[in-house]
Amino acid sequence: MRRWGPAAIVTLAAMAALTALTADAAGQPRPAQPKEATAPREAGEPIMAIVSIKTQQVTIYDAEGWILRAPVSTGTKGRETPAGVFAVVDKEVDHRSNMYDDAHMPHMQRITWNGIALHGGPLPGYAASHGCVRMPFGFADRVFNKTRIGMRVIIAPDDPAPVDFSHPALLVPKAEAIAAAPARAETLAREAAEAAKAADAAKKAAAAAPRETASLTASLRKLELLKKSADAELAAAEKALAAATTDQAKARAEERKQKATSRSEESGMQLDKAKVDAKPKLDAIAAAKDSPKAAEARKAATAKAALDAKLAVVPVSIYISRATQKLYVRRNTHKPWPDGGEVFDFSIEAPVTIRNPEKRIGTHVFTAMARNDTGLRWTAVTIDGGDDAKGALDRITIPQDVLDRIAPTALPRSSIVVSDEPLSAETNYRTEFVAVLSNQPQGGFITREPSTDALVASDNFRYDDGFGFFFQRNWSPQTGNARRLGGQGYR
Repeated sequence: MRRWGPAAIVTLAAMAALTALTADAAGQPRPAQPKEATAPREAGEPIMAIVSIKTQQVTIYDAEGWILRAPVSTGTKGRETPAGVFAVVDKEVDHRSNMYDDAHMPHMQRITWNGIALHGGPLPGYAASHGCVRMPFGFADRVFNKTRIGMRVIIAPDDPAPVDFSHPALLVPKAEAIAAAPARAETLAREAAEAAKAADAAKKAAAAAPRETASLTASLRKLELLKKSADAELAAAEKALAAATTDQAKARAEERKQKATSRSEESGMQLDKAKVDAKPKLDAIAAAKDSPKAAEARKAATAKAALDAKLAVVPVSIYISRATQKLYVRRNTHKPWPDGGEVFDFSIEAPVTIRNPEKRIGTHVFTAMARNDTGLRWTAVTIDGGDDAKGALDRITIPQDVLDRIAPTALPRSSIVVSDEPLSAETNYRTEFVAVLSNQPQGGFITREPSTDALVASDNFRYDDGFGFFFQRNWSPQTGNARRLGGQGYR
Protein backbone atom coordinates (compact mmCIF):
# COMPACT_ATOMS: atom_id res chain seq x y z
CA MET A 1 0.00 0.00 0.00
CA ARG A 2 1.38 3.42 -0.98
CA ARG A 3 2.30 5.66 1.99
CA TRP A 4 1.41 9.35 1.79
CA GLY A 5 3.61 12.05 3.22
CA PRO A 6 2.39 14.89 5.46
CA ALA A 7 2.19 17.34 2.57
CA ALA A 8 0.03 15.01 0.51
CA ILE A 9 -2.27 14.42 3.44
CA VAL A 10 -2.72 18.15 3.98
CA THR A 11 -3.45 18.57 0.28
CA LEU A 12 -6.07 15.81 0.32
CA ALA A 13 -7.72 17.29 3.40
CA ALA A 14 -7.88 20.68 1.74
CA MET A 15 -9.38 19.19 -1.39
CA ALA A 16 -12.02 17.36 0.68
CA ALA A 17 -12.90 20.58 2.52
CA LEU A 18 -13.13 22.48 -0.75
CA THR A 19 -15.39 19.80 -2.22
CA ALA A 20 -17.69 20.00 0.80
CA LEU A 21 -17.83 23.80 0.57
CA THR A 22 -18.58 23.60 -3.13
CA ALA A 23 -21.42 21.13 -2.50
CA ASP A 24 -22.87 23.39 0.19
CA ALA A 25 -22.59 26.40 -2.03
CA ALA A 26 -24.42 24.52 -4.80
CA GLY A 27 -27.32 23.87 -2.47
CA GLN A 28 -26.47 20.18 -1.92
CA PRO A 29 -25.73 19.91 1.83
CA ARG A 30 -24.78 16.58 3.32
CA PRO A 31 -27.69 14.78 4.99
CA ALA A 32 -27.82 15.26 8.74
CA GLN A 33 -26.49 12.34 10.71
CA PRO A 34 -28.75 10.67 13.33
CA LYS A 35 -28.16 11.84 16.86
CA GLU A 36 -28.49 10.13 20.20
CA ALA A 37 -31.82 10.76 21.88
CA THR A 38 -33.68 9.65 24.98
CA ALA A 39 -37.46 9.67 25.28
CA PRO A 40 -38.75 12.34 27.71
CA ARG A 41 -40.35 9.79 30.02
CA GLU A 42 -39.39 6.99 32.35
CA ALA A 43 -38.27 4.02 30.29
CA GLY A 44 -39.46 0.45 30.78
CA GLU A 45 -37.62 -2.76 29.93
CA PRO A 46 -36.56 -2.91 26.26
CA ILE A 47 -38.66 -5.28 24.13
CA MET A 48 -37.15 -4.77 20.69
CA ALA A 49 -34.43 -2.92 18.81
CA ILE A 50 -34.85 -1.82 15.20
CA VAL A 51 -31.72 -1.06 13.18
CA SER A 52 -32.25 0.94 10.00
CA ILE A 53 -29.58 0.33 7.39
CA LYS A 54 -30.95 3.22 5.31
CA THR A 55 -30.69 5.86 8.03
CA GLN A 56 -27.84 4.22 9.99
CA GLN A 57 -29.80 4.42 13.22
CA VAL A 58 -30.91 2.08 16.00
CA THR A 59 -34.08 2.65 18.01
CA ILE A 60 -34.90 0.79 21.21
CA TYR A 61 -38.56 0.25 22.18
CA ASP A 62 -40.30 -0.63 25.42
CA ALA A 63 -44.01 -1.41 25.83
CA GLU A 64 -45.02 2.25 25.40
CA GLY A 65 -42.86 3.25 22.44
CA TRP A 66 -39.31 4.34 21.66
CA ILE A 67 -36.97 5.00 24.58
CA LEU A 68 -33.49 5.36 23.05
CA ARG A 69 -32.06 6.29 19.66
CA ALA A 70 -28.51 6.48 18.38
CA PRO A 71 -26.50 6.52 15.16
CA VAL A 72 -24.82 3.28 14.08
CA SER A 73 -22.36 2.00 11.51
CA THR A 74 -23.44 -1.15 9.71
CA GLY A 75 -21.45 -3.26 7.24
CA THR A 76 -19.63 -1.89 4.22
CA LYS A 77 -20.20 -3.00 0.63
CA GLY A 78 -19.26 -6.65 0.34
CA ARG A 79 -19.58 -7.10 4.11
CA GLU A 80 -23.12 -5.83 4.53
CA THR A 81 -25.01 -6.31 7.78
CA PRO A 82 -27.77 -8.83 6.95
CA ALA A 83 -31.35 -7.55 7.05
CA GLY A 84 -33.79 -9.80 8.87
CA VAL A 85 -35.17 -10.92 12.21
CA PHE A 86 -32.82 -11.75 15.07
CA ALA A 87 -32.67 -11.81 18.86
CA VAL A 88 -29.96 -11.35 21.47
CA VAL A 89 -28.47 -14.80 22.10
CA ASP A 90 -25.43 -13.91 24.21
CA LYS A 91 -23.90 -10.91 25.98
CA GLU A 92 -20.32 -10.10 26.93
CA VAL A 93 -19.09 -6.87 28.53
CA ASP A 94 -15.52 -6.99 27.20
CA HIS A 95 -15.36 -9.03 24.00
CA ARG A 96 -12.53 -9.22 21.49
CA SER A 97 -12.94 -10.44 17.95
CA ASN A 98 -11.43 -13.80 17.03
CA MET A 99 -11.81 -12.89 13.33
CA TYR A 100 -10.43 -9.36 12.99
CA ASP A 101 -7.08 -8.94 14.74
CA ASP A 102 -8.43 -9.13 18.28
CA ALA A 103 -10.53 -6.00 17.66
CA HIS A 104 -12.20 -4.63 20.77
CA MET A 105 -16.01 -5.09 20.75
CA PRO A 106 -17.14 -3.70 24.13
CA HIS A 107 -20.64 -4.40 25.44
CA MET A 108 -21.17 -7.04 22.76
CA GLN A 109 -24.68 -8.40 22.28
CA ARG A 110 -24.51 -11.35 19.92
CA ILE A 111 -27.40 -11.90 17.50
CA THR A 112 -25.90 -14.78 15.46
CA TRP A 113 -23.41 -17.42 16.47
CA ASN A 114 -21.29 -16.82 13.37
CA GLY A 115 -20.30 -13.39 14.60
CA ILE A 116 -22.93 -10.70 13.93
CA ALA A 117 -23.45 -8.54 17.01
CA LEU A 118 -24.37 -5.14 18.37
CA HIS A 119 -21.41 -3.53 20.15
CA GLY A 120 -19.65 -0.28 20.89
CA GLY A 121 -17.30 1.07 18.25
CA PRO A 122 -16.12 4.10 16.25
CA LEU A 123 -18.80 5.79 14.11
CA PRO A 124 -17.46 7.73 11.11
CA GLY A 125 -20.97 8.72 10.01
CA TYR A 126 -21.51 6.00 7.41
CA ALA A 127 -21.50 2.20 7.04
CA ALA A 128 -18.02 1.07 8.07
CA SER A 129 -18.13 -2.29 9.89
CA HIS A 130 -17.37 -5.86 8.81
CA GLY A 131 -21.02 -6.81 9.27
CA CYS A 132 -21.74 -5.98 12.91
CA VAL A 133 -23.78 -3.01 14.12
CA ARG A 134 -21.50 -0.50 15.80
CA MET A 135 -23.09 1.83 18.35
CA PRO A 136 -21.60 4.79 20.26
CA PHE A 137 -19.49 3.47 23.13
CA GLY A 138 -21.51 5.12 25.91
CA PHE A 139 -24.81 4.18 24.28
CA ALA A 140 -23.71 0.53 23.95
CA ASP A 141 -22.90 0.54 27.67
CA ARG A 142 -26.33 1.96 28.59
CA VAL A 143 -28.22 -0.46 26.35
CA PHE A 144 -26.20 -3.47 27.51
CA ASN A 145 -27.32 -2.97 31.09
CA LYS A 146 -31.00 -2.81 30.09
CA THR A 147 -31.45 -5.71 27.67
CA ARG A 148 -31.69 -9.43 28.24
CA ILE A 149 -31.26 -12.66 26.30
CA GLY A 150 -34.06 -13.09 23.77
CA MET A 151 -34.74 -9.41 23.07
CA ARG A 152 -35.90 -9.05 19.48
CA VAL A 153 -33.51 -7.29 17.09
CA ILE A 154 -34.91 -6.30 13.69
CA ILE A 155 -32.46 -5.15 11.03
CA ALA A 156 -34.37 -3.45 8.23
CA PRO A 157 -33.31 -2.09 4.83
CA ASP A 158 -35.52 0.98 5.38
CA ASP A 159 -36.71 2.70 8.56
CA PRO A 160 -39.81 0.92 9.92
CA ALA A 161 -41.43 1.49 13.29
CA PRO A 162 -43.91 -0.62 15.27
CA VAL A 163 -47.56 0.37 14.87
CA ASP A 164 -50.52 -0.71 17.01
CA PHE A 165 -52.23 -3.70 15.46
CA SER A 166 -55.08 -6.13 16.11
CA HIS A 167 -56.22 -9.24 14.27
CA PRO A 168 -58.24 -12.40 15.13
CA ALA A 169 -55.20 -14.60 14.36
CA LEU A 170 -53.15 -13.09 17.19
CA LEU A 171 -52.90 -14.99 20.47
CA VAL A 172 -55.67 -14.30 22.97
CA PRO A 173 -54.74 -15.42 26.51
CA LYS A 174 -57.18 -16.43 29.24
CA ALA A 175 -56.82 -14.75 32.61
CA GLU A 176 -57.79 -17.89 34.53
CA ALA A 177 -55.21 -19.98 32.65
CA ILE A 178 -52.48 -17.46 33.38
CA ALA A 179 -53.45 -17.33 37.07
CA ALA A 180 -53.42 -21.12 37.36
CA ALA A 181 -50.19 -21.62 35.38
CA PRO A 182 -47.64 -21.30 38.25
CA ALA A 183 -49.45 -23.79 40.53
CA ARG A 184 -49.97 -26.17 37.62
CA ALA A 185 -46.28 -25.97 36.76
CA GLU A 186 -45.36 -26.77 40.37
CA THR A 187 -47.72 -29.76 40.53
CA LEU A 188 -46.57 -31.22 37.24
CA ALA A 189 -42.92 -30.70 38.17
CA ARG A 190 -43.52 -32.71 41.34
CA GLU A 191 -45.27 -35.47 39.38
CA ALA A 192 -42.42 -35.55 36.89
CA ALA A 193 -39.88 -35.86 39.71
CA GLU A 194 -41.85 -38.74 41.25
CA ALA A 195 -42.12 -40.45 37.86
CA ALA A 196 -38.37 -40.08 37.37
CA LYS A 197 -37.71 -41.70 40.75
CA ALA A 198 -40.12 -44.51 39.92
CA ALA A 199 -38.37 -45.08 36.61
CA ASP A 200 -34.99 -45.28 38.34
CA ALA A 201 -36.39 -47.75 40.89
CA ALA A 202 -37.89 -49.82 38.07
CA LYS A 203 -34.53 -49.96 36.32
CA LYS A 204 -32.81 -51.11 39.51
CA ALA A 205 -35.48 -53.74 40.13
CA ALA A 206 -35.19 -55.00 36.58
CA ALA A 207 -31.42 -55.16 36.91
CA ALA A 208 -31.73 -57.17 40.14
CA ALA A 209 -34.41 -59.50 38.73
CA PRO A 210 -32.06 -62.07 37.16
CA ARG A 211 -30.13 -62.49 40.42
CA GLU A 212 -33.31 -62.87 42.48
CA THR A 213 -34.77 -65.32 39.96
CA ALA A 214 -31.59 -67.40 40.04
CA SER A 215 -31.59 -67.45 43.85
CA LEU A 216 -35.24 -68.56 44.13
CA THR A 217 -34.79 -71.13 41.38
CA ALA A 218 -31.73 -72.58 43.10
CA SER A 219 -33.61 -72.87 46.42
CA LEU A 220 -36.53 -74.68 44.78
CA ARG A 221 -34.18 -76.96 42.88
CA LYS A 222 -32.45 -77.87 46.13
CA LEU A 223 -35.77 -78.77 47.78
CA GLU A 224 -36.82 -80.76 44.71
CA LEU A 225 -33.60 -82.76 44.93
CA LEU A 226 -34.21 -83.42 48.65
CA LYS A 227 -37.76 -84.59 47.88
CA LYS A 228 -36.52 -86.79 45.09
CA SER A 229 -33.87 -88.30 47.37
CA ALA A 230 -36.47 -88.93 50.12
CA ASP A 231 -38.84 -90.56 47.62
CA ALA A 232 -36.04 -92.78 46.37
CA GLU A 233 -35.22 -93.80 49.98
CA LEU A 234 -38.90 -94.59 50.60
CA ALA A 235 -39.05 -96.74 47.49
CA ALA A 236 -35.95 -98.61 48.56
CA ALA A 237 -37.38 -99.18 52.06
CA GLU A 238 -40.62 -100.56 50.61
CA LYS A 239 -38.65 -102.87 48.36
CA ALA A 240 -36.56 -104.11 51.31
CA LEU A 241 -39.72 -104.71 53.34
CA ALA A 242 -41.22 -106.76 50.56
CA ALA A 243 -38.05 -108.86 50.30
CA ALA A 244 -37.68 -109.48 54.07
CA THR A 245 -38.22 -113.15 55.09
CA THR A 246 -37.58 -113.06 58.82
CA ASP A 247 -39.38 -111.21 61.56
CA GLN A 248 -36.19 -109.39 62.48
CA ALA A 249 -35.56 -108.30 58.85
CA LYS A 250 -39.17 -107.24 58.48
CA ALA A 251 -38.96 -105.14 61.67
CA ARG A 252 -35.83 -103.34 60.45
CA ALA A 253 -37.36 -102.76 57.02
CA GLU A 254 -40.57 -101.43 58.58
CA GLU A 255 -38.63 -98.99 60.75
CA ARG A 256 -36.65 -97.87 57.70
CA LYS A 257 -39.86 -97.34 55.72
CA GLN A 258 -41.43 -95.23 58.47
CA LYS A 259 -38.40 -92.93 58.62
CA ALA A 260 -38.30 -92.66 54.81
CA THR A 261 -42.02 -91.90 54.71
CA SER A 262 -41.57 -89.17 57.30
CA ARG A 263 -38.68 -87.60 55.36
CA SER A 264 -40.62 -87.80 52.08
CA GLU A 265 -43.68 -86.16 53.58
CA GLU A 266 -41.62 -83.44 55.28
CA SER A 267 -39.60 -82.64 52.15
CA GLY A 268 -42.81 -82.58 50.13
CA MET A 269 -44.40 -80.08 52.51
CA GLN A 270 -41.25 -77.93 52.43
CA LEU A 271 -41.24 -77.98 48.62
CA ASP A 272 -44.95 -77.13 48.38
CA LYS A 273 -44.59 -74.28 50.86
CA ALA A 274 -41.51 -72.95 49.05
CA LYS A 275 -43.38 -73.01 45.74
CA VAL A 276 -46.33 -71.13 47.27
CA ASP A 277 -43.97 -68.56 48.81
CA ALA A 278 -41.93 -68.22 45.61
CA LYS A 279 -44.86 -67.65 43.22
CA PRO A 280 -45.65 -64.02 44.16
CA LYS A 281 -41.94 -63.27 44.22
CA LEU A 282 -41.43 -64.77 40.76
CA ASP A 283 -44.51 -62.93 39.49
CA ALA A 284 -43.15 -59.69 40.90
CA ILE A 285 -39.77 -60.34 39.30
CA ALA A 286 -41.43 -61.05 35.96
CA ALA A 287 -43.39 -57.82 36.27
CA ALA A 288 -40.22 -55.95 37.20
CA LYS A 289 -38.65 -57.00 33.92
CA ASP A 290 -41.44 -55.28 31.98
CA SER A 291 -42.00 -52.31 34.29
CA PRO A 292 -39.07 -50.12 33.11
CA LYS A 293 -40.72 -49.65 29.72
CA ALA A 294 -43.97 -48.43 31.25
CA ALA A 295 -42.11 -46.37 33.86
CA GLU A 296 -39.98 -44.71 31.20
CA ALA A 297 -43.08 -43.93 29.14
CA ARG A 298 -44.71 -42.27 32.16
CA LYS A 299 -41.49 -40.44 32.97
CA ALA A 300 -41.33 -39.05 29.42
CA ALA A 301 -45.02 -38.07 29.45
CA THR A 302 -44.84 -36.32 32.81
CA ALA A 303 -41.57 -34.61 31.90
CA LYS A 304 -43.14 -33.27 28.70
CA ALA A 305 -46.21 -32.06 30.59
CA ALA A 306 -44.00 -30.43 33.24
CA LEU A 307 -41.88 -28.69 30.60
CA ASP A 308 -44.96 -27.38 28.81
CA ALA A 309 -46.32 -26.11 32.12
CA LYS A 310 -43.01 -24.45 32.97
CA LEU A 311 -42.79 -22.82 29.55
CA ALA A 312 -46.38 -21.62 29.84
CA VAL A 313 -45.14 -18.91 32.20
CA VAL A 314 -42.60 -17.47 29.73
CA PRO A 315 -43.28 -15.51 26.51
CA VAL A 316 -43.75 -17.63 23.39
CA SER A 317 -42.48 -16.94 19.88
CA ILE A 318 -44.01 -18.33 16.69
CA TYR A 319 -42.37 -18.33 13.27
CA ILE A 320 -44.47 -19.03 10.17
CA SER A 321 -42.51 -19.66 6.97
CA ARG A 322 -44.04 -19.57 3.52
CA ALA A 323 -40.88 -21.28 2.26
CA THR A 324 -41.36 -24.43 4.32
CA GLN A 325 -45.15 -24.16 4.90
CA LYS A 326 -44.44 -24.78 8.58
CA LEU A 327 -45.00 -23.16 11.93
CA TYR A 328 -42.27 -23.26 14.59
CA VAL A 329 -42.59 -22.42 18.28
CA ARG A 330 -39.70 -21.32 20.51
CA ARG A 331 -39.62 -20.66 24.23
CA ASN A 332 -36.63 -19.83 26.40
CA THR A 333 -35.99 -22.49 29.05
CA HIS A 334 -33.58 -20.05 30.79
CA LYS A 335 -31.16 -22.94 31.12
CA PRO A 336 -27.66 -21.49 30.54
CA TRP A 337 -25.39 -23.19 28.03
CA PRO A 338 -21.78 -23.62 29.21
CA ASP A 339 -20.21 -21.76 26.26
CA GLY A 340 -22.72 -18.93 26.13
CA GLY A 341 -26.38 -18.18 25.60
CA GLU A 342 -29.43 -19.98 26.92
CA VAL A 343 -31.21 -23.10 25.68
CA PHE A 344 -34.47 -22.66 23.77
CA ASP A 345 -37.21 -25.26 23.56
CA PHE A 346 -38.27 -26.07 20.00
CA SER A 347 -40.45 -29.13 20.55
CA ILE A 348 -43.45 -27.69 18.66
CA GLU A 349 -43.30 -27.76 14.87
CA ALA A 350 -46.36 -28.21 12.66
CA PRO A 351 -47.56 -27.79 9.08
CA VAL A 352 -49.45 -24.56 8.50
CA THR A 353 -52.00 -23.60 5.85
CA ILE A 354 -51.15 -20.48 3.82
CA ARG A 355 -53.65 -19.41 1.18
CA ASN A 356 -52.07 -18.75 -2.24
CA PRO A 357 -48.70 -20.16 -1.14
CA GLU A 358 -47.08 -19.19 -4.44
CA LYS A 359 -47.66 -15.48 -3.70
CA ARG A 360 -45.18 -13.44 -1.64
CA ILE A 361 -46.31 -12.63 1.87
CA GLY A 362 -43.50 -10.37 3.09
CA THR A 363 -41.78 -10.38 6.47
CA HIS A 364 -43.78 -9.08 9.43
CA VAL A 365 -43.08 -9.10 13.16
CA PHE A 366 -46.07 -8.99 15.52
CA THR A 367 -45.20 -8.36 19.17
CA ALA A 368 -47.34 -8.47 22.31
CA MET A 369 -46.23 -5.27 24.03
CA ALA A 370 -48.40 -5.32 27.17
CA ARG A 371 -51.64 -6.57 28.69
CA ASN A 372 -54.93 -4.78 28.00
CA ASP A 373 -58.64 -5.33 28.57
CA THR A 374 -58.92 -7.85 25.72
CA GLY A 375 -55.78 -9.78 26.63
CA LEU A 376 -52.73 -8.35 24.85
CA ARG A 377 -51.87 -5.15 23.01
CA TRP A 378 -49.96 -5.95 19.81
CA THR A 379 -47.78 -4.00 17.40
CA ALA A 380 -46.67 -4.86 13.86
CA VAL A 381 -43.40 -4.13 12.07
CA THR A 382 -43.11 -4.84 8.34
CA ILE A 383 -39.55 -5.04 6.99
CA ASP A 384 -40.06 -6.62 3.57
CA GLY A 385 -42.70 -6.09 0.91
CA GLY A 386 -45.46 -8.47 -0.09
CA ASP A 387 -48.79 -8.29 1.67
CA ASP A 388 -49.42 -5.69 4.32
CA ALA A 389 -49.51 -6.98 7.91
CA LYS A 390 -53.26 -7.62 7.91
CA GLY A 391 -53.19 -9.28 4.50
CA ALA A 392 -50.40 -11.60 5.66
CA LEU A 393 -52.33 -12.84 8.69
CA ASP A 394 -55.54 -13.13 6.65
CA ARG A 395 -53.85 -15.80 4.53
CA ILE A 396 -52.72 -18.00 7.45
CA THR A 397 -54.60 -20.67 9.39
CA ILE A 398 -52.78 -21.73 12.57
CA PRO A 399 -53.53 -25.33 13.69
CA GLN A 400 -56.03 -25.34 16.56
CA ASP A 401 -54.02 -27.84 18.63
CA VAL A 402 -51.06 -25.46 18.57
CA LEU A 403 -53.24 -22.56 19.65
CA ASP A 404 -54.71 -24.68 22.45
CA ARG A 405 -51.21 -25.34 23.80
CA ILE A 406 -49.82 -21.82 23.71
CA ALA A 407 -52.54 -19.18 23.41
CA PRO A 408 -54.23 -19.49 26.87
CA THR A 409 -51.07 -18.45 28.72
CA ALA A 410 -49.55 -16.06 26.15
CA LEU A 411 -47.72 -13.20 27.88
CA PRO A 412 -46.32 -9.79 26.93
CA ARG A 413 -43.14 -10.11 24.81
CA SER A 414 -44.72 -13.02 22.92
CA SER A 415 -44.42 -12.69 19.16
CA ILE A 416 -45.48 -14.04 15.79
CA VAL A 417 -43.12 -13.67 12.83
CA VAL A 418 -44.47 -14.28 9.33
CA SER A 419 -42.00 -14.47 6.45
CA ASP A 420 -41.34 -15.72 2.95
CA GLU A 421 -37.97 -16.90 4.26
CA PRO A 422 -37.06 -20.27 5.77
CA LEU A 423 -35.41 -20.25 9.16
CA SER A 424 -31.77 -19.33 8.76
CA ALA A 425 -29.20 -22.01 9.44
CA GLU A 426 -28.18 -19.76 12.34
CA THR A 427 -31.30 -20.90 14.19
CA ASN A 428 -30.20 -23.59 16.64
CA TYR A 429 -30.92 -24.74 20.18
CA ARG A 430 -29.27 -21.60 21.63
CA THR A 431 -31.19 -19.04 19.60
CA GLU A 432 -34.57 -17.49 19.15
CA PHE A 433 -35.63 -17.34 15.50
CA VAL A 434 -33.16 -16.05 12.92
CA ALA A 435 -34.48 -15.17 9.46
CA VAL A 436 -32.38 -13.37 6.86
CA LEU A 437 -33.92 -11.51 3.91
CA SER A 438 -32.69 -13.30 0.80
CA ASN A 439 -33.33 -10.26 -1.42
CA GLN A 440 -30.88 -8.06 0.53
CA PRO A 441 -27.05 -8.08 0.57
CA GLN A 442 -25.58 -10.47 3.15
CA GLY A 443 -21.83 -10.02 2.67
CA GLY A 444 -21.06 -9.61 6.36
CA PHE A 445 -23.07 -12.74 7.12
CA ILE A 446 -21.91 -15.24 4.52
CA THR A 447 -18.21 -14.42 4.94
CA ARG A 448 -18.27 -15.66 8.52
CA GLU A 449 -17.62 -19.29 9.30
CA PRO A 450 -19.54 -20.92 12.17
CA SER A 451 -17.55 -21.84 15.26
CA THR A 452 -16.44 -25.43 15.87
CA ASP A 453 -18.86 -25.65 18.81
CA ALA A 454 -21.71 -24.66 16.57
CA LEU A 455 -20.83 -27.28 13.99
CA VAL A 456 -20.68 -29.99 16.63
CA ALA A 457 -23.99 -28.83 18.00
CA SER A 458 -25.46 -29.14 14.52
CA ASP A 459 -24.95 -32.89 14.54
CA ASN A 460 -26.88 -33.29 17.77
CA PHE A 461 -29.67 -30.80 17.26
CA ARG A 462 -31.40 -31.09 13.90
CA TYR A 463 -34.87 -30.40 12.67
CA ASP A 464 -37.12 -33.23 11.53
CA ASP A 465 -36.51 -32.36 7.87
CA GLY A 466 -32.77 -32.78 8.35
CA PHE A 467 -31.41 -29.25 8.16
CA GLY A 468 -29.56 -27.93 11.16
CA PHE A 469 -27.14 -25.18 12.07
CA PHE A 470 -24.68 -26.02 9.30
CA PHE A 471 -27.12 -26.88 6.51
CA GLN A 472 -29.77 -24.40 5.47
CA ARG A 473 -32.66 -25.02 3.12
CA ASN A 474 -32.29 -22.01 0.84
CA TRP A 475 -35.48 -21.11 -0.95
CA SER A 476 -36.08 -18.59 -3.68
CA PRO A 477 -39.32 -16.62 -3.24
CA GLN A 478 -39.19 -15.87 -6.95
CA THR A 479 -38.91 -19.46 -8.20
CA GLY A 480 -40.16 -21.47 -5.24
CA ASN A 481 -37.15 -23.78 -5.66
CA ALA A 482 -35.27 -25.15 -2.67
CA ARG A 483 -31.67 -26.22 -2.59
CA ARG A 484 -29.33 -27.34 0.14
CA LEU A 485 -26.06 -25.55 0.78
CA GLY A 486 -23.16 -26.77 2.84
CA GLY A 487 -20.73 -24.78 4.93
CA GLN A 488 -19.04 -23.17 1.94
CA GLY A 489 -21.54 -20.33 2.12
CA TYR A 490 -20.03 -19.22 5.44
CA ARG A 491 -16.39 -19.05 4.52
